[in-house]
Amino acid sequence: MSNIQSIAARLRDAQATREPVAPVRGESQQADAALAYAIQQVNVDLRVATGERIVGRKIGLTSPAVQKQLGVDQPDFGALFASMAYGDHEPMPLASLIQPKVEAEIALVLERDLTADKHTFADLIRATAYAAAAIEVVDSRIRDWDIRFFDTVADNASSALFVLGSRPVLLRDIDLTACAMTLSRDGEVLSRGNGSACLGNPLNAAAWLADRMVQLGTPLRAGDIVLTGALGPMVAVKAPGSYLAQIEGLGSVRATFSE
Repeated sequence: MSNIQSIAARLRDAQATREPVAPVRGESQQADAALAYAIQQVNVDLRVATGERIVGRKIGLTSPAVQKQLGVDQPDFGALFASMAYGDHEPMPLASLIQPKVEAEIALVLERDLTADKHTFADLIRATAYAAAAIEVVDSRIRDWDIRFFDTVADNASSALFVLGSRPVLLRDIDLTACAMTLSRDGEVLSRGNGSACLGNPLNAAAWLADRMVQLGTPLRAGDIVLTGALGPMVAVKAPGSYLAQIEGLGSVRATFSE
């Protein structure tokens, strides 16, 4: 237990000082998923205890190539807080981040709880109020993004901020797998992809998360935001500016970084 608290404190300090730390995966003889999520939960609980509000979950590691790189066969998840949410084109202070990257995603906003042991596509479609374009700003408290599965899970799935698009779309009005995505800055396309890049279909990622959260006793609830995972390669943010994600059928959303 002391090891869990110690690693959690190191990650908190890195966030507070914006000074990244060495990988934490070597600090325990039992560096498994359960321990990593226990570390994540310590810091999530502390944020809730200080008045922050959980508004949903993010899913990470939805690319088979990234899973292979990190030696895992499943995604991971982290908590989303209201304090992490920014509006379309609302300035985000770049100085508050350490080594940020952006990735375009499809967000689902729920209107019903998901409490089954095993969720089907029908369950997810029925429970989803709408989809929206989103940009997740990922950031790592681990120096130089030198991460493995244990590091990123402990670090709340390398989450930082997110921007939710303002055009809600019913699932029946979008092809979740064929929708093309571009992520650009100043007209230069930096990343391309489509819905199938997210575990073949973003609903596959959402179903995995819904099942996992029920197993943990914290099911997804009506009103929750679910960031389903990247549709293409992430892009490092090196300087202030605006990044535009365009997703076919969902419109666009901008993540804007200020000085």
